[in-house]
Amino acid sequence: MSAKVAAASKSQRAKGSAKGKPILKISDKTIDDLKDVFGLLADRSRLKILLALLQEGEMHVTALCDLLGYSQPAVSHHLTLMKKELVAYRRDGKHNYYHIDAEKLCHTLEQFFSASGNGQQLQMPGFCLAYKSNGSHGKKR
Repeated sequence: MSAKVAAASKSQRAKGSAKGKPILKISDKTIDDLKDVFGLLADRSRLKILLALLQEGEMHVTALCDLLGYSQPAVSHHLTLMKKELVAYRRDGKHNYYHIDAEKLCHTLEQFFSASGNGQQLQMPGFCLAYKSNGSHGKKR
């Protein structure tokens, strides 16, 4: 593609969005929610904590520390960051027990997959990524 054609295409795209016509079928809030989730998952320690909670279920901070070999302040710091988007906790006496916050995560994923235009799957060359809700994400633990 020549530089003039590329510049013209870029200019047309910019004009189309300047007229208020949305380019994507996904809300800015969903984009921001996904950015936050993927940003949290981009950290190796937080990803390991999340995977441990997925595999083991609800866990006390000390159990996470023992399983992963991290200090209590480090685990608590990462859990605090993840409370907004990925994890929730219940208090039992002096202790917090953490678990995946399925309702928040499910809501964000449902918005993402529905905005993709293909319902509950993303079709790509060579593979398909599917999402299926079991319908229990709204139930309290």
